[in-house]
Amino acid sequence: MNYCPSPYSYGRRPTREVMVGDVGVGGSNPIRIQSMLTCDTMDTDACVRQTLGLVAVGCEIVRITAPTVKDAANLEAIVRRLRAEGCGVPIVADIHFKPEAALEAARWVEKVRINPGNYADSKKFKIIEYTDEQYLAELERIRARFAPLVALCKERGAAMRIGTNHGSLSDRIMNRYGDTPLGMVESALEFARIAREMDYHAFIFSMKASNPKVMINAYRLLVARLDELGPDWNYPIHLGVTEAGDGEDGRIKSAIGIGSLLHDGIGDTIRVSLTEESVEEIPVARALAARVSGSMGGIASDAPLSFDPFSYARRATETALLESVAEPGARVSLGGEELTRVAVRRDNFEKIAHKVARMGDYKPEFIYEEAELVEIDPRDAEAVAAINASPDSRLVALPDGLDIPVIAGYRLLAARIEARHPSLLKDVLEPGATSSDFLNALLEAATNIGSLLCDGVGDAILLQGESAPGQALRLSYNILQAAGCRIFKTDYVACPSCGRTLFDLQSTTARIKASTLHLKGVKIAIMGCIVNGPGEMADADFGYVGGAPGKVNLYVGKTPVKFNIPEAEAVERLKDLIREHGKWVEAEAPVEAAEV
Repeated sequence: MNYCPSPYSYGRRPTREVMVGDVGVGGSNPIRIQSMLTCDTMDTDACVRQTLGLVAVGCEIVRITAPTVKDAANLEAIVRRLRAEGCGVPIVADIHFKPEAALEAARWVEKVRINPGNYADSKKFKIIEYTDEQYLAELERIRARFAPLVALCKERGAAMRIGTNHGSLSDRIMNRYGDTPLGMVESALEFARIAREMDYHAFIFSMKASNPKVMINAYRLLVARLDELGPDWNYPIHLGVTEAGDGEDGRIKSAIGIGSLLHDGIGDTIRVSLTEESVEEIPVARALAARVSGSMGGIASDAPLSFDPFSYARRATETALLESVAEPGARVSLGGEELTRVAVRRDNFEKIAHKVARMGDYKPEFIYEEAELVEIDPRDAEAVAAINASPDSRLVALPDGLDIPVIAGYRLLAARIEARHPSLLKDVLEPGATSSDFLNALLEAATNIGSLLCDGVGDAILLQGESAPGQALRLSYNILQAAGCRIFKTDYVACPSCGRTLFDLQSTTARIKASTLHLKGVKIAIMGCIVNGPGEMADADFGYVGGAPGKVNLYVGKTPVKFNIPEAEAVERLKDLIREHGKWVEAEAPVEAAEV
């Protein structure tokens, strides 16, 4: 199966155009930017105000949650007010669980988003072995609930997003395919087939997950399956990393997932999901979209990929020992099953050498110029043959100054050299051309390095696009954490706020982080409502989930264990729960590195 024409050369996936109001998605249209309101859908004034604010900063499509029929009905008032104000931005109703709310919303908006995992399904996490007959009976039940929405959207000329989320798949899909990228794809295709049988084609797919590896694999598998099904399955794709979090971590995780797929030519509309005010998402999304174009270039090659693009596995390299720069006399192991290491250039190390001992988890581990690595242009057949003939495994990297895209270059390098050779990844191949804009430097580094790490390629990394050495080191480690390659701090899965949220997500996330930021390797999910938990918490150790206004439920994994805790007590009760499960440690004194 192929998910793009060439993994070495950019070319945007051709799709049909789907009109969302007056905004075309797919086809020859630019990549569209969208976001979601954080206020109560019943607060018409707030919804209009937030929508106008989003449009003012470049948002092209606005999504509003409609958890009940009452909320869905109020979309009429919101849309009417927006149109009276001269705002024609398409409005999308976000639907979970309630087909009745979807039918009401479809009367007023330009697009309806449904989640196949919970549309007309009450998830019970039951283990049921479905026979083929039982499975077909389930599909007929879904058809009866879904077909009226398809008919109404077709009649009104409204679009639809069939948006699967990792962790919120139906019991039917879970028991047949598991909580996997394949399960996500098949869940969406169940609903797409019903739409197509009714001759309705104004829909868009999405495959969102909080884990970039899962998200990337799911979207690639979806596109490959669509291509297999035939040329008329050329529907547009919406990209997003769900529950990415906030701050630098949220931007890095989004860039790894969204940026990687955009570079493969996949994606027609994007949303960056940050646990911040919605307007903060737009500059990040616009910057990611601006980074891909037909002028990106590539490498003409038909070399088979060295990795499975639909299932993560780290490249099986041999280990190497290098001199440690942080601990004189010690050695650093990389490759094989060792940690992915962080390199620094000699001139940058000299700037921070006096405080390395105080840099905690952000220390450089070896010096690039002293690693005895081999720089190889993967297009140079003679150099490739020489490294493959070497009896010893060697650390390899692309040389600076090559006129090829970073992702394509390292993919081709991995395809042509023997797997035993470990590799060092660079974010840019022109270290002198650093960006004065930290956001762009962050997005470029996270996209280039993070994409390759999610392909299983890379045993060490070197950031060259950020000139400040302390900042570059922090960014390096945060990329490794977001890509799931190296856990050195607490990992948070935090959903963006919306009208379903039962507490203030931004302040609550800040309070939880203030209490738990020192718990290395612990993964905590912070979910505003039951829609995003427990299912979408996926592999979190502990969950903090809005259960009712002012009340919080606490989870261990996907299992609720504490119910209806007053919000004022919930953070302390979460800490107690972490203690009960033996994962609590007391915080040490802060180190200088966190401030670098």
